[in-house]
Amino acid sequence: MKIVIVGAYAIGTHLAKLLSRNDHDTVLIDSDVERLSNISNDYDLMTVLASPSRSKTFKEAGVGHADLFIAVTPDENMNLTSCVLAKALGAKRTVAKVDNNEYFDPKIKEYFEGIGITSLIYPEKLAAVDIANGLKMSWVRQRWDVHDGALTMLGIKLRETAEILDQPLKDLCKPESPYHIVAIKRGKETIIPRGEDVLKLKDIAYFMTTRQYIPYIRTIVGKERYADVKNVIIMGGGATAVRATALMPEYMKVKIIETDEARCEKLNELIDTDRVMVIHGDGRDLQLLHEEGIKNTQAFVALTGNAETNILACLTAKRLGVRKTVAMVENFDYVSMAESLDLGTIINKKALAASYIYQMMLDADVHNIHFLMSANADVAEFTAEPGSKVTRKKVFELGLPKGTTIGGIVRNGEGMLVSGGTQIEAGDSVVVFCHDIEMSRLEKFFR
Repeated sequence: MKIVIVGAYAIGTHLAKLLSRNDHDTVLIDSDVERLSNISNDYDLMTVLASPSRSKTFKEAGVGHADLFIAVTPDENMNLTSCVLAKALGAKRTVAKVDNNEYFDPKIKEYFEGIGITSLIYPEKLAAVDIANGLKMSWVRQRWDVHDGALTMLGIKLRETAEILDQPLKDLCKPESPYHIVAIKRGKETIIPRGEDVLKLKDIAYFMTTRQYIPYIRTIVGKERYADVKNVIIMGGGATAVRATALMPEYMKVKIIETDEARCEKLNELIDTDRVMVIHGDGRDLQLLHEEGIKNTQAFVALTGNAETNILACLTAKRLGVRKTVAMVENFDYVSMAESLDLGTIINKKALAASYIYQMMLDADVHNIHFLMSANADVAEFTAEPGSKVTRKKVFELGLPKGTTIGGIVRNGEGMLVSGGTQIEAGDSVVVFCHDIEMSRLEKFFR
């Protein structure tokens, strides 16, 4: 597949590295030689040093033959214009990074499609969805819903209170059990478990279950005493904070602490002030945190543009008794450190954007891909096509690639867990967990 990326910034660079490892014909265009030099020597891709707003540049880069054109510069107008030009030159699909949630209005999206912009991506909105979903369950590190919650994947840190420690999974996850454990993160290792594997203290276990059994999962992992989130403090009043507060349930009371006074005034125009309070100050100020009721706060979310600040602020909040912490960590170098500190939930907009764009590269009917950064793995929702390989044999006979497991299916809107003897049918939405393999290797099973 030929892929052209415009913008060697955070998202573009991360995508270029990811795609070049998967043997795609990748071209990265940017007008800054320093940004390009940071990537070109170590990865198998072509870089083009030129203005991304000129048709001559696009012609020389072969944009007219591109299967996918991605514009992810910080300039929203340039991204939109680049996609229109790329489509006019012959690019099959185009993706533009935008900074305006209003563009997702169905009528506006339809207009953009009409002028050649296949899809829009708003990383702040993707991050906000993850944050809001995570806060609904204080005892869960990561949560991913399929088909409006018909199936749910829960990533849970196992503490001493978990009753399922040190037991073979073959005894815990039987065909009739209301959950499957699809992966285990242990230290730096990700395990696709087998029957003899056991869960250990401080593992992050990834459960696939259905909506009605979530309380049961909470019981067996010993998290019943974790207080539900009702009060939230957010440090940093950027676009992600604004979108997250809009997605949080009405019963949650939120305080946003922002250092910039002018931004505070703007926030009061953007948010629901009946439920969200804006405070001018520094979220690292212990006295301020005490004054704003940190002792009665169940969740602390750090969303400044500085990863170190976010990590330290979450550690401070944990020391003050906050059970649920969420940190925006855009620098991948800090992710493993944050995990080793038992920080809580980590949000990375680059990884979320990459997951969203990656699903556009697959030929099979893939509705949703979620990148589990802590496990270095993907969870994808494939639709089984009539006559596809996945419908011709039972699960245990499929010969799925190593590092892959099927967590569940959704059939006629109803979530179902699978066992080795499950027969997948055409039209089923199949949730697949993949670690350390290229997702495209699974396409042949579903089409």
